Amino acid sequence: MAFLELKNVRIAGIAAGVPKQVFSNLHPDESDCISTEYAPEDFVNVTGVEERRVSDTLTTSDLCYEAAEKLIADLGWNKTDIEAIVFVSQTADYWLPATSCILQDRLGLSKECYATDGTLGCSGWVYGLSQVASLLSTGEIKKALLLVGDAKKRIEATHDPLFGHAGTATAIEYKEGEQGFKFHFGTDGSGYDAIIIPDGGARNQVSLKSFETEEIEGKMMNRLQTRMKGMDVFSFGITTAPKSIKKLSEHYGFNYQDADYFVFHQANMKMNNMIVKKLKLDAEKVPSCMYHFGNTSSASIPLTIVSQLKGKVEKQPTRFICCGFGVGLSWGTVAFEVENMIVSDLVEVEENTK
Repeated sequence: MAFLELKNVRIAGIAAGVPKQVFSNLHPDESDCISTEYAPEDFVNVTGVEERRVSDTLTTSDLCYEAAEKLIADLGWNKTDIEAIVFVSQTADYWLPATSCILQDRLGLSKECYATDGTLGCSGWVYGLSQVASLLSTGEIKKALLLVGDAKKRIEATHDPLFGHAGTATAIEYKEGEQGFKFHFGTDGSGYDAIIIPDGGARNQVSLKSFETEEIEGKMMNRLQTRMKGMDVFSFGITTAPKSIKKLSEHYGFNYQDADYFVFHQANMKMNNMIVKKLKLDAEKVPSCMYHFGNTSSASIPLTIVSQLKGKVEKQPTRFICCGFGVGLSWGTVAFEVENMIVSDLVEVEENTK
């Protein structure tokens, strides 16, 4: 049973960066290159995604960098005190080196800095949070950044109307006496191909065949584009997330209904509504940002907190349960409480013209 409790650590602040450019699903134009079997209104009704932020030039690290700079300034942290940086994304800058190394230098952090990357998708924020909290729980490292998100894809011929781009920064610090975090994790690698880019890795290297298109669930795609078994992923999400939350609360002996907010990965509205129904949650406790930002993969949980809960959670003690689920297949749930947490204003990032 993959349970984990880490004490004496807290979230000091959260920030998010998104491209300034907005794409509408209700009023697409030719530049959107949207391909969907639904009429625009029907697509929005089914998915809950009316608009997205998408960039053709900004990478995940660009968006995370802007979010991190904003958060560090709002916290008043000295950059020399930040001793660890963890970057989680499916869209790293390069195969090598690790993007965390690039961000360490770009942010002007100390060279005495722990830096590492992770490649998880929709569960990535929860997994990354556990990694950073583990690093800090001994008290040797006092301050760290978790940078999470997804942006420009490797090769995407069209803008998928479900997905948007975002990068986030979460500041975590050691503090004696803090209740910390309670986690539950799971993995089902038998579903590894439910969400996959078939070519481009070591197993199936890039070849001329990689660029040939075939029809995948109604869309023409090549083997360097992300493909998904929609019904398999839907069934996985609505089953796994409720079970994980219930297991976490049972294991640690608390009532999950007592949480002030439940922040789920923003997969699509139909899926998330099913999860809310299964858990019998008050809809007012379940904020959503997919209407304006779409599915932003591992960025969706912190982006939801920034865009929907700023002004509501900073001063008073607030209990969160957050759950991410997707690529892997993997899932992670975390319960924690915050007080005096900084939530930065959303950063809108201009296109990169360099």
